[in-house]
Amino acid sequence: MELIDQHTKKIMEGCKQRALKAGLRFNDETLEYIVTNRDLLELSPKVMIPTLYDYWVHDVEVLKEKGKYELYPGNPYETVINTRPAISFYNDNNPDWLNVMIFYHVLAHIDFFQNNLFFRHTWDYDFTGQALADKRLIAKIRAEKGRWVDYVIEFSRSIDNLVSYHYELSRLNFPPPKLESKRIDFYFDMFLQQIKKVRIGAYLKEVERYNECFHQHGKKGEEIFFTDVESEHPEFETLYKKSHQKPPEHYLDLLQFLIAHSPFLKKEKNRWMIPILLVVRKTSMFFQPQIRTKIMNEGWASFWHETLFLQDDRIKGHEVDFARINAGVTSMPRVGLNPYALGMRLFYYIEEMANKGKYEFEFERLLDASQRRKYDKKTKTGRDFIFKIRENFSDFMFINTFVDQDFINRHKLFVAGKKLDKQRMVWQYYVKSRKLKAYRKMLLDTLYHPPHITIDNGKDLDEALYLVHHFEKKPLVKDFIGNTMMGIEYLWGAPVKLETSEAVPVASPQQAPAGAGTPVIPQDDLQVAHIKWQRVVYTMENRKLSKKVLE
Repeated sequence: MELIDQHTKKIMEGCKQRALKAGLRFNDETLEYIVTNRDLLELSPKVMIPTLYDYWVHDVEVLKEKGKYELYPGNPYETVINTRPAISFYNDNNPDWLNVMIFYHVLAHIDFFQNNLFFRHTWDYDFTGQALADKRLIAKIRAEKGRWVDYVIEFSRSIDNLVSYHYELSRLNFPPPKLESKRIDFYFDMFLQQIKKVRIGAYLKEVERYNECFHQHGKKGEEIFFTDVESEHPEFETLYKKSHQKPPEHYLDLLQFLIAHSPFLKKEKNRWMIPILLVVRKTSMFFQPQIRTKIMNEGWASFWHETLFLQDDRIKGHEVDFARINAGVTSMPRVGLNPYALGMRLFYYIEEMANKGKYEFEFERLLDASQRRKYDKKTKTGRDFIFKIRENFSDFMFINTFVDQDFINRHKLFVAGKKLDKQRMVWQYYVKSRKLKAYRKMLLDTLYHPPHITIDNGKDLDEALYLVHHFEKKPLVKDFIGNTMMGIEYLWGAPVKLETSEAVPVASPQQAPAGAGTPVIPQDDLQVAHIKWQRVVYTMENRKLSKKVLE
């Protein structure tokens, strides 16, 4: 692995100038490395972070990928990671014209990393440097504790798969409002409605008075408004301060809870495990936004590599080569999902709709199909609109907001079903649905959605840790419950209980003949009509798993 030569770096700098002129925003400092395919195979298990901590599973993955490569050689074009400065890796046999295309793709990724708000908590430090420090820390602990370090890493990573970071990401990316705004919220939401219980007319007059103060006095309007409030309600300030004396509720995910409250980890001889849990959690937090923006990120990069490459005079003579490679990257499969293709087409579609003014309220009010089809205000705001989408959305919001029936019809998209042809013993694929609801559900089902598991502190269970799975019609994978709970039991130092929901088949007896009594039907003759969900509790105690059905 080595830095690209000056000739290739000059090409990259030219791409940067054109990308910045088109509106992309990113730090000017970047590092580009030339790597072989085998180098990429060794970096892939570490999510392309060369300095990530060592773990035996990484070595197993490298061996597995090398075996696959021997049978099915591949040629990945590039990989870029969100660090400071941004680091990207390129295949060692790319021609110059292909590097132009790839550089545009990489620069769009960097723009996305450095401007999408879900990545905000990654902007203030260099993760490769932090990862190197963590790697050295774990290596030092491993030198003292040996293989037990790998057990703790394995337990932590299995728990990490059960942790939802929505609260933490929300806290990091969308900090709470300033104290002044909290005073307004308390006055209108709590003081007037729950303490004073004023009538609706008086409440609306207070809202009107606040708006008038704000418009007349600007930033001082709030201060003047509360001066009048305190003269009329002298108890308000005391009640407001008392409301903030309560400690704010802070949700702890499972790893945080173990670090903070585990009796086992608090023992002096076990404290060395806590830094390992912190490293695993911190590493996972860094990659969370990439998991949640896969379609947008790849779509944004594909949108810009196509847009900028076609305007670049350096592609002359290679138009056909570009078309062939670009089609391989961004073609829409008839069955399955290509995030590059779907994301790119959605950005093109959103830009077109915004240019026509079809995201305005005036268009939403139209009911006539012909008028909606011909509607075009020529706003020329489409490019600015997609930049705002890039800044504020995740995959879930992106799909839920902009995948509509017109988009599905335009690209002839559908949900595919499959059935077994018993004569030829092959699977037959067919068009199951072209409806928006079905297609959007298919897309949302492909997104990362970890189970929502919380700790119930109200259970009196003789120091057992009681976990509650908030069921969302997606059961836990039974194959992983035992090993994961064994790891939790070890790190907690006491029994662990997990409450969740499981599917139970509901059997419907065959219809009895007329005039006959209720027949006794053998179990094998029962026909499953549907399923119901029942709550169960798994208990892991002394490395033995048991299950109990709740009433």
